[in-house]
Amino acid sequence: MSSKSTKTEVLDHKNAEALLGGGQKRIDAQHKKGKLTARERIALLLDEGSFEEMGKFVMHRTKDFGLDKEYYLGDGVVTGYGTVAGRLVYVYAQDFTVFGGALSETHAEKICKLMDLALQNGAPIVGLNDSGGARIQEGVLSLAGYADIFYRNTRASGVVPQISAIMGPCAGGAVYSPAITDFILMVENTSYMFVTGPNVVKTVTHETVTSEELGGASTHSTKSGVTHFACANEVACIEHIKQLLSYMPQNCEDDALMLPYEGGQDEMRPALDTIIPDNPNQPYDMREVIEALVDADSFMEVHKNFAENIVVGFARMAGRSIGVVGNQPAVLAGVLDINASTKAARFVRFCDSFNIPLLVLEDVPGFLPGTDQEWNGIITNGAKLLYAFCEATVPRVTVITRKAYGGAYDVMNSKHIGADLNYAWPTAEIAVMGAGGAAEIIFKREIAESDDPQAKLQEKVQEYTDKFANPYRAAHRGYIDEVIYPHETRHKLIRAFKMLENKVATLPRKKHGNIPL
Repeated sequence: MSSKSTKTEVLDHKNAEALLGGGQKRIDAQHKKGKLTARERIALLLDEGSFEEMGKFVMHRTKDFGLDKEYYLGDGVVTGYGTVAGRLVYVYAQDFTVFGGALSETHAEKICKLMDLALQNGAPIVGLNDSGGARIQEGVLSLAGYADIFYRNTRASGVVPQISAIMGPCAGGAVYSPAITDFILMVENTSYMFVTGPNVVKTVTHETVTSEELGGASTHSTKSGVTHFACANEVACIEHIKQLLSYMPQNCEDDALMLPYEGGQDEMRPALDTIIPDNPNQPYDMREVIEALVDADSFMEVHKNFAENIVVGFARMAGRSIGVVGNQPAVLAGVLDINASTKAARFVRFCDSFNIPLLVLEDVPGFLPGTDQEWNGIITNGAKLLYAFCEATVPRVTVITRKAYGGAYDVMNSKHIGADLNYAWPTAEIAVMGAGGAAEIIFKREIAESDDPQAKLQEKVQEYTDKFANPYRAAHRGYIDEVIYPHETRHKLIRAFKMLENKVATLPRKKHGNIPL
């Protein structure tokens, strides 16, 4: 046998060894839990045959605690690049079959090398997390590895899109890399995230809680808002990632892909003329407005089950990728509270970072009152949304469908904070507050001195309603560019975003602003 063929056999052997990760027994155990392997996940995510692996033969360098007798090629993470729908993407997938996916010095180095390339070449990073945390045997080396990753996550923020899928455990320091990235997806019943696990929680606070209750997909998609998408299984999770990427550009210098649009001449939506109830206190579903305005089946809601009084998500308008923010009258009357403000602010800032125009659909009675909100910082948190809109330089269009009251009118992308175009439907009410509260304050003495205070109150409520509960005073001032018929809204929006497609706006020169965190 020639020396050359022997060397080829060595390579064949090493390739086969690397592909097995921690071995067939552990691969089978992974499958029994309903989980895919790292390589299977990458194969599902990337276009067939496009994956180019890097660092396949990397091994750890640790000699302590018996690790000098246990080596696996790749060291618990598969890294490389490929394409999704023909577009370059960098991806890493932690391999739970190798040391439980625990992060070592070399494991981190592979991820960092990948992130550096993504930043230099301007393409998204997708992390598929499935790890027991830091490799304890390595001590501070593994902690340093995490910090190296966090630093790169932060440097890449706003430069290239970063998506994290949690497909197994993600605990301790491991949670902070996903937390810095743009979007987090979790898989129901097989993934969890927490800073300290159930055992530590029980020791410190005496609370008994399961991993799923403490940090499962349901918990983080409804209670904490940590995760943006809770997916039924890993295949659905990976499909979500592909869909998300379709709305995004490759980097901050790029624009999102414009899809061909073959809409007819008729962009009218007559159903919108009757969507607003006659009773101003009766709810309706803002999602129905969104679905009527955007391209068919193009709306992808983000954070669907968290802070449901505001709706955010991606959609397409005549093939153009846009971000949608809409108050939801069907939940808490669409009022802004702490969670709604932070949810929307984060989404607005992402869209602005990556040149995605914003459509704001407004029906907001104000900010939620109460001690709970005040004591937990509604002022600072509400200001985050205000700050996000004020800072945004992408095309911004607002449509006021019904209520636009008080400071919430200002915050929801008003003309005064830099919106490009502001439309209102004839049903819009733009005022400092609702007619009832306003009449009680303005005409307090007159009502009190009346022979029939209740009748006088109703008379003054009607007077205030006639004067202020409409869009025309704002339109007279130029704060509303046009009062439009609901059925023509889509037609107007298509033209508006087309007109604004070359918008250039710059912020004052500075290192960065100081958002009210």
